Amino acid sequence: MYLKKKILVAPLNWGLGHATRCIPIIEALENHGYEPVIASNGAALELLKKEFPLLTALELPEYHIEYAKNGAFFKLKMLLQMPRMFMTVHRENKTVCGFVKEYGLSGIISDNRLGAFCKSVPSVFITHQLNLLTGNTTRLTSKIHSFFVKRYLECWVPDVAGNRNLSGKLGHTEDEILNLKYIGPVSRLHKRATEKKYNLMVLLSGPEQHRALLEEKLRKELINYTGKVIFIRGFVEQVEKVTQADNITYYNFMNTADLEQAFNESEMVLCRPGYTNVMDLAKLGKKAFFIPTPEDAEQIYLAKKLKRCNMAPFATQKAFKISDLAKTDMYKGLKNIECTIKWKDLFSLFEGK
Repeated sequence: MYLKKKILVAPLNWGLGHATRCIPIIEALENHGYEPVIASNGAALELLKKEFPLLTALELPEYHIEYAKNGAFFKLKMLLQMPRMFMTVHRENKTVCGFVKEYGLSGIISDNRLGAFCKSVPSVFITHQLNLLTGNTTRLTSKIHSFFVKRYLECWVPDVAGNRNLSGKLGHTEDEILNLKYIGPVSRLHKRATEKKYNLMVLLSGPEQHRALLEEKLRKELINYTGKVIFIRGFVEQVEKVTQADNITYYNFMNTADLEQAFNESEMVLCRPGYTNVMDLAKLGKKAFFIPTPEDAEQIYLAKKLKRCNMAPFATQKAFKISDLAKTDMYKGLKNIECTIKWKDLFSLFEGK
């Protein structure tokens, strides 16, 4: 009897973006004859368990990284949390190596989990952040990040290598990283020809407490919006909840099929410029308005890049007004980068090829 090779897929629990972009990877593994095993924690793990209820799901340590509520202390708080994070990475590595023995794993795909590798099996790191933007400490943080990435056999970047890319300087570096592969943008969504049902789709994501703060602000701002709105809170719970308030339909979260439908039925999307959102919006060719997480250098950079390319406008969380949405008419929207992901070639790593 043929036994399928088991591949661990371990996304970081930092918002939902890392988990959602692992969905097409998990599906591709299944389609190519592998048995994916899910490993994460918190909301990321809960989301993947809902998407793949038949797969083995394992718990990994929580990184316990928190944003400062006051953006002025963002960098200081992040630096103070680094020693605890390194301890977690060490514990995570021991846990993952234990999983390799216990479950007979043949490979590991880590999405931004620095300790999810084991020397005894081929281990892959997925990231769009070859340069970790942190202002005047970018060089230092990028070097530290690169140190961890080089522990993996390969590094997959969900973007293209050429100038017409989505991640810009985030995903393109002069630092020599062994076995760097640009696999093309990854999205779980597909463009469908559907009748437009909503004027606006609000999609919240990212770590607490900034997700909650943005939700509170947008609920107040939307009082003055007359169009039809679908509002996905990005709050994963045991049961999907739907509530109606005047012209707004609220969902706590959505599975992939329902989210894809909502995207295609919406004329415009209001969300964070997290990289997974950017890839999804480009795949669907949507118009968008972005509100970066305060003091998040990556999201601020992406928002500025997309505005400079005349794709989408943005506003700070503090300054945003619902009337700003009218600016999207002056932008062309995000465009898909045609790129076929060669999963068979990528997965050959787990076959010793």
